[in-house]
Amino acid sequence: MGLVALRFFRHSAGVMQTKTPPARSNVIVLKQMLHQIPRRLINRSAKETGVGAKARTFSVFSHLTAMLFAQLSHSLGLNDVCDWLRLKAEALGRFGVTPPSRNTLSHANRTRDAAFVAQLFWLLLGELHNRHPRFSTGRRGRGTLHRFKVRIHAVDSSVIRLVANSMDWARHRRRKAAAKMHPRLDRHNFLPSFVLVGTARQPDNTRARELCAGLRDGEIVIFDKACVDFGHLADLTARGVRWVTRAKTNMVYRVLKNLPGEPADIIKDQIVSVKNPEGGRMKIRRVEARVEIDGKLREMVFVTNDMEWSPRTVCDLYKRRWDIEVFFKQVKQVLKLGSFLGYNENAVAWQIYSALIVYVLLRFQQYLSQWSESFIRLFAIVRSSLWERIDLTAHLRSYGTASEPFRIRGGLDTAWLPGFSPGKARSHGTA
Repeated sequence: MGLVALRFFRHSAGVMQTKTPPARSNVIVLKQMLHQIPRRLINRSAKETGVGAKARTFSVFSHLTAMLFAQLSHSLGLNDVCDWLRLKAEALGRFGVTPPSRNTLSHANRTRDAAFVAQLFWLLLGELHNRHPRFSTGRRGRGTLHRFKVRIHAVDSSVIRLVANSMDWARHRRRKAAAKMHPRLDRHNFLPSFVLVGTARQPDNTRARELCAGLRDGEIVIFDKACVDFGHLADLTARGVRWVTRAKTNMVYRVLKNLPGEPADIIKDQIVSVKNPEGGRMKIRRVEARVEIDGKLREMVFVTNDMEWSPRTVCDLYKRRWDIEVFFKQVKQVLKLGSFLGYNENAVAWQIYSALIVYVLLRFQQYLSQWSESFIRLFAIVRSSLWERIDLTAHLRSYGTASEPFRIRGGLDTAWLPGFSPGKARSHGTA
């Protein structure tokens, strides 16, 4: 007899089952997003910064809603924001929001202290951390990061281009103006733990002292060579903070010891001595290695104050710093920081901190719905459903590909001998 032939069939839960429509809600998605910000935090921040005392017909909550909506909808300008909100005045009125005119919103951005929205950002972040500790803890990461039980911080800066006309406060070069955002990012939960917003004229190495002021003993900070200041690095070492950065090409050092046993891609592993601008000399570790970047090997030099890590760990830790560029891409390209609704310093700060609040709200929504796809797709779904009466969390949980992958299934009841149908096999007593 020939070989037993098996009849297989393809099965997928996503194909066999009809996807249920999203659960309905009594409120629109925009209000569900705003509901994540407790009103008491808004009132507290407005009172402490004095913004609430100056608000009359256009309330602080309405102002905040307009700025967050500008981020969520990716509005083209002031007219776009105000016209859209005026068209939805009936829906907004149900939760106490007054649509502004163009001049009203522009005047509020210019005159209402941006310290209100900055303080609200930190209050909101603390509130979410307290209510949902797992959101604060985040994932321990893949590769190198999961081995560390302490906090790992990445420090960097990003220039935000502005229009140079009538912007002397942010003048960067002769015909350019720019603001600069300096975040300290927690690498475990991918959320900012400290942010400074200023002009592009401010150097990174002076801002690094402020960004690292709150680091605790045993924590790790990673930053680029633009932040290198050996006086600051000595201060971090004295406080018990471990750091990893790149060495500048003009760094002057004296080799104290060559460490043996380097892997093939580690060129040198040395203990060196460098001059401390604040007096004396300090010992640091210098690791020269070949690192793969965009599929090509490049020689790079790293320095750290940790003498016990393997040289591979030093290289891998610095690679994780590059993930902060993903944060900059999400904030600057996905949210609305490519163009501004106002160009004085206060209005720019309003828009930057509004973008950071929206970023945290989206990340929190990602946590609630266990969203596993890209951030840009999450933003696109929220943006397209702002005025829909659906349960956003349930909608995101049901969104995406089938829950079960395609697979091949076979069983004994589907097997028969060649030339015999299942019916004939049963009639002949074939099992």
